[in-house]
Amino acid sequence: MVRPVRPARSAAARVPLKIGADARQAKPAAAERVLNPVTDADAPADLVELGYIGDAYGIRGWIKVQPHTGEGEGLLSSERWYFRRPGQSALFLAEVVHSRAHSGTVVAQLRGSDSRSAAEALKGLQVWVSRADFPSAGEDEFYWVDLIGAEVTNVQGEALGTVAGLLDNGVHTVLRVAYDAPAVAEKPAARRERLIPFVGHYVQSVDTGAGRIVVDWGLDY
Repeated sequence: MVRPVRPARSAAARVPLKIGADARQAKPAAAERVLNPVTDADAPADLVELGYIGDAYGIRGWIKVQPHTGEGEGLLSSERWYFRRPGQSALFLAEVVHSRAHSGTVVAQLRGSDSRSAAEALKGLQVWVSRADFPSAGEDEFYWVDLIGAEVTNVQGEALGTVAGLLDNGVHTVLRVAYDAPAVAEKPAARRERLIPFVGHYVQSVDTGAGRIVVDWGLDY
């Protein structure tokens, strides 16, 4: 089974959300009390984008985070969250005082956020967590971020491509395996994808350390 914690992607592909002028300008002091700038040298190298701040929660400075999946284990297991504004590279850090799951979201209070207006000033920020803070996956469980980029081969030793992403169809997880298809007849060469169910019937082995997945899947499927 896959523990569906998604890796970071571009803001445009992730959430069609913009920070309004009121969040950027009307409450700068409130945001500054919560967010601490982080230099590139001090930023963890293994940050993973896990969600975004969708709204304030209550009147005491809590925020509501919409995870990129419904679980949010990585958010709940970390006491240090990092933030970026969509389309910007500047990184900020805040300490998590309290956090808990709430109806498919994660609600939390950050140190320095003590009012609804302070929480509203953070709306739209992307939330990042160090991969090292994720809870340990169980046996035969994997985080999506650890599968992205893995080379996929079949039991015959034929290369099928590289994991470009994953999908959740509501029943099981599906690997999106990208490969370069050669030109055939009138079809030009192109980058294409194979969709391989991430279930035991097809997946024979996973080695996240080596970045390799072996599946029972033919080249012509």
